[in-house]
Amino acid sequence: MASPQLHLVSPNKAAPRASARTRDSKPSAKVVSKKSKSLPFKHLLGIEDMEACDIRTILDRAEYYMRSGRHLKRCSEALKGINVINMFMENSTRTRVSFELAAKRLGAEVTSISVAHSSIRKGETLIDTAQTLRAMAADLLVVRHPHSGAVQLLAEKLDCHVINAGDGFHEHPTQALLDAATIRHRKGRLEGLKVAICGDVRHSRVARSNILLLQKMGAAVRIVAPPTLLPDQPSLHGVDVFTDMREGLSDCDIVMMLRLQTERMQGIFVPSIREYFHFYGLTHEKLACARSDALVMHPGPMNRGVEIDSILADDLGRNLVHDQVEKGVAVRMSCLELLSG
Repeated sequence: MASPQLHLVSPNKAAPRASARTRDSKPSAKVVSKKSKSLPFKHLLGIEDMEACDIRTILDRAEYYMRSGRHLKRCSEALKGINVINMFMENSTRTRVSFELAAKRLGAEVTSISVAHSSIRKGETLIDTAQTLRAMAADLLVVRHPHSGAVQLLAEKLDCHVINAGDGFHEHPTQALLDAATIRHRKGRLEGLKVAICGDVRHSRVARSNILLLQKMGAAVRIVAPPTLLPDQPSLHGVDVFTDMREGLSDCDIVMMLRLQTERMQGIFVPSIREYFHFYGLTHEKLACARSDALVMHPGPMNRGVEIDSILADDLGRNLVHDQVEKGVAVRMSCLELLSG
């Protein structure tokens, strides 16, 4: 059963301004090859402080790269001479490789630092790491970190542009942007769509970023999860909450599944994997409660037999996971280019 609408605002943050919601969320009919705009901020740390026009600028530029860059090893020299450092303090495959490909296709010099080979493993503090990166004269830093706020701290200490590739429970802005690009490419719009975000919402930075972005772009968002995996009520804003999956999926256009974030859990949140899949694992039978043309998304990695049935995971007619990966490179190219400009 749906609960009353609640409110999603961070501490000391005002709710998004009404002007952030606009009626134009469709891709532009004409996509030009030259970058015509830049972003009005130095760092990309989260969706919360972005306006709808900023989101649209990124998505429109990404649309160009989707059309022109898929078969090219190098799309442009927009970042020629730019030093991009990818610093991933958590394990990652999709996001790390996506950023590497994006930067290289724009002509940048790319250096990647993984948690296994960083000096943080030897006891170096984040501030010392920031000083080291400053000495390396990085122009653009892409960071994933297990602690919320760590990327913000680096942005305050460094002169270069910083992109948040996921920090703790906080946000994962480029994942939300690539999800939006995928939806817009397939559905032609974001405004007016009904999107259900299902699973471990409590521990998901992807869910938070997607809720913020989709609402800014005029979509109706609902979350579906067992009570133990729902976020605290003060963290919700204008989101319908369901604990019954079939009811939560009713009439939805997009079903976005989330994996159980076991690495962030402190305690037991589900009785068993078998019971969790029975009630909250997505199957064709449960998906039938959504619209007949509803599409399935997942940020990856998928856990088959946990949050999604293996047959549905392989149904490329309904499951957009591969589209998300492909669109991710184009979206990150857009972010890198526009931010560096």
